Amino acid sequence: MSHWAGLLSAAAKVNLLVLVVSAVFSWSSLSDRVPEFALTKIEESDIKDDSGKEPITDDDADPEDLEVFYPTHQWQTIRPGQAVPAGSHVRLNLQTGDREAKLADSENGESDTREERRRKRLGKVDVDTNSFTSQELKKALAKMKESEKAERKAHEEEVRKKFRPIEQLKEEFEKLNVKMETDYEIMVKLIGKFNSSASTLDEKVAALYDLEYYVHQVDNAKDFLSMGGLQLVIDGLNSTEAVLKEHAAFVLGAALSSNPKVQIEAIEGGALQKLLVILATEQPLAVKKKALFALSSMLRHFPYAQQQFLKLGGLQVLRSLFRQKGMETLYVRVVTLLYDLIVEKMLLEDSQHGDQMDEKLQQYRQVKLVPAVVEQDWCVVVSNLLAMPEHDTREKVLKTVGVLMAFCKERYRGDQALSTTLSLLRSEYEELAAEEQREGDKDGYFKELLGSVNTIIRELR
Repeated sequence: MSHWAGLLSAAAKVNLLVLVVSAVFSWSSLSDRVPEFALTKIEESDIKDDSGKEPITDDDADPEDLEVFYPTHQWQTIRPGQAVPAGSHVRLNLQTGDREAKLADSENGESDTREERRRKRLGKVDVDTNSFTSQELKKALAKMKESEKAERKAHEEEVRKKFRPIEQLKEEFEKLNVKMETDYEIMVKLIGKFNSSASTLDEKVAALYDLEYYVHQVDNAKDFLSMGGLQLVIDGLNSTEAVLKEHAAFVLGAALSSNPKVQIEAIEGGALQKLLVILATEQPLAVKKKALFALSSMLRHFPYAQQQFLKLGGLQVLRSLFRQKGMETLYVRVVTLLYDLIVEKMLLEDSQHGDQMDEKLQQYRQVKLVPAVVEQDWCVVVSNLLAMPEHDTREKVLKTVGVLMAFCKERYRGDQALSTTLSLLRSEYEELAAEEQREGDKDGYFKELLGSVNTIIRELR
């Protein structure tokens, strides 16, 4: 009996020991877990301070007053008041209770945050958290703004030195507009200066020179006529001063150009007779040149003036120029005028007729220009000019000879000098045309002249 009692007491002791060991192990395991649960509960709970008010968290702080937290690839403790960049990896350290953050790692282990990509673009940047505070950053930005204002102000000062203000320009333009004069007003003053007995010769010449510029316009020429300027200029052709005659004829020719109304008034004012007198008498070349210009402007497209020109012996006057010494420069001008007048009538006869054109054609038919040209032996006068050396002169003479061919053919066939001249011209222009062709100009100027020469030679055979 005592033996079984001893065995039971030993078994009880063993069980009690096992129970104690299990209890100790369980308590130790539970003690390791309680802090985690406590910390988790505190992190998720709404904690109030002693005054009963909720404490201000980092999220409630003014963004401008937050100190910037610069994350790296290592865990760093986030101090109160620091702003963590978006995309950072944040955790709560359960051992210390502090929040920590670092750069988020991509799958390949490299940082792929927006901040990191910006750093790669900008290069190495000092990220020491103690380098700048928010107040220092604000001061730096203010200084940058002040620097920009100073640069802008300096640029504006530089621009002001180079350019005048728009207000000053407006004032100057307004002053100019006040002094602006119309062409009519200017011509009135110029005519007054030319007609004034108080004006000097140079002042009168200057007035005529300026008037020539204005009367080129058709409307200005009509105004010039209405204000009496045309008759003053026509009377100026009788001046004893050659320079006044020259410039008066120049103004007259400019006003007559393609202006029928002025042409009619000029011929009724005696301009045609005065121009022929200048050309027929001994005058300086410059005066005769301007008189011929005015005569050409009056005769072109004005059959009545052409008829009066023939009646007054105009062809004989022009013919006399070829007998005067020192007038060689006028030869081509005279030939060109004759060519234009003959072609002008021919083109009108070949054009389609209407009531107005028929009337004008009747006027041209009363102008017997070609018979007078043939009668006064202009055929030879014109052909003799082919001996002149200038190619431009030859070109115009060849055209005139071609036009006169229908009326002067028999005269030309008996002219041995013309035949010789044409042969020489053909040889010369064959060489020049061949040279042009070698240079790659297949339809050159000399080939055209050679064609004109060959055409005349063929027609004379």
